[in-house]
Amino acid sequence: MQKIRETFMVVLLLLFLSTLGFGQEMRVTETILPNGLKVLLKEEHKSPVVTFQVWYRVGARNERLGKTGMSHLLEHMMFKGSKKYGPKQFSQVVQRNGGNDNAFTSKDYTAYFENLAADRLEIAMDLESDRMQNLLLDPKEFLSERDVVKEERRMRYEDDPTQTMVEQMMATAFSAHPYQWPVIGWMADIGNITREDMEKHYRTYYAPNNATVVVVGDFDSKKTLALVDKYFGSIPRGPEVPKVGAVEPKQLGEKRVKVKQEAELPAIYAGYKVPNLTSADSHALNVLQSILSSGKSSRLYRSLVYDKQIALYAGGDYDDVSTDPNLFYVYAGIMPGKSEDEVERALYVEIDRMKNEPVSDEELQKAKNQAEAGFIMSQDSMFYQAMLLGQYETVANWKLLGAYLDGIRAVKKEDIERVARQYFTEDNRTVGILVPVKKP
Repeated sequence: MQKIRETFMVVLLLLFLSTLGFGQEMRVTETILPNGLKVLLKEEHKSPVVTFQVWYRVGARNERLGKTGMSHLLEHMMFKGSKKYGPKQFSQVVQRNGGNDNAFTSKDYTAYFENLAADRLEIAMDLESDRMQNLLLDPKEFLSERDVVKEERRMRYEDDPTQTMVEQMMATAFSAHPYQWPVIGWMADIGNITREDMEKHYRTYYAPNNATVVVVGDFDSKKTLALVDKYFGSIPRGPEVPKVGAVEPKQLGEKRVKVKQEAELPAIYAGYKVPNLTSADSHALNVLQSILSSGKSSRLYRSLVYDKQIALYAGGDYDDVSTDPNLFYVYAGIMPGKSEDEVERALYVEIDRMKNEPVSDEELQKAKNQAEAGFIMSQDSMFYQAMLLGQYETVANWKLLGAYLDGIRAVKKEDIERVARQYFTEDNRTVGILVPVKKP
């Protein structure tokens, strides 16, 4: 009976997939304007709304030590006034038209979006095209916003002991690659950034030839492309974007860092360097991550929290959507009265099981079903469809989305054992341990 239900659910998912169009035929129109701007359009007529997104290929990865945090600070400045719209007016215009807007910066990209009724799409184009080329970067606004970012760093990172430990772990894991520093930047570096630095960063990276416009929703592609050309086509190409030449060398042994912070309880993170979505191994790593560390039914949570009762929480993550190889990490919050060594050993016991014992048929199918369901159901959101297109295109190529489900379905038990043995080695591991200390 259980197998019948599972088969029925898979059939439903496949039917639903055919309505979303992110299978082999994704129904995405790709165009590159003469100034280099890439445009991805995907019509979805199930409701009269639209999401308009602009993705720039610039993030913490494109910075340098001494000036980290520039991409994140520039994201803040993009809301502080342009030639046509003054400070605070940008979001006010969107809200007056019944929409919402925001932005986010990562290690690999910076993205801006507006969600509006379909008949208000042109408003988003007017706003985004203006600040792509006419940002004011007022000196007083710059100094004020730089202080805002410093306070954000204090509150979200320096006052959070676990975040502090994770920052230190990343800085230890990467010795040559810019993934070593946080997106928000180091505190001293934020203070080093000048308005002139911002101006240069903006003029270098915020140009049509370094951007992708993604539109998903209730529109006609031919008319919408004409509008994109109307608002963005006359913006001149920017300079050639500097390439990031940094390559992280092969790790030659385990790295460890202990961070002493005022905290209630200790915690441990262990990260392994793994490939990104352009590697065929990414599908097996995604399935492995689901079995090992995703949710309260995962092996790590069941073993450390339920069975052994030595951790308050346990889990992990693998973010394959990155320009360069990143980390697959696992973590646990240590139960009062339990030792760091005991919990760390328990983490590695479960990892070693992935290397040496085939996963069960039930675990494998469950992980694949979860991956498929998560991928498909999330696309019921037009915003998330656009976000996936923007992410994949910015770090690699949006067409890789079409291979995701086939890649997940093709994963076998032997693939999981193979990638676990290949990447989850002691010499490829960086360990961060949070050691609580009492306030003086």
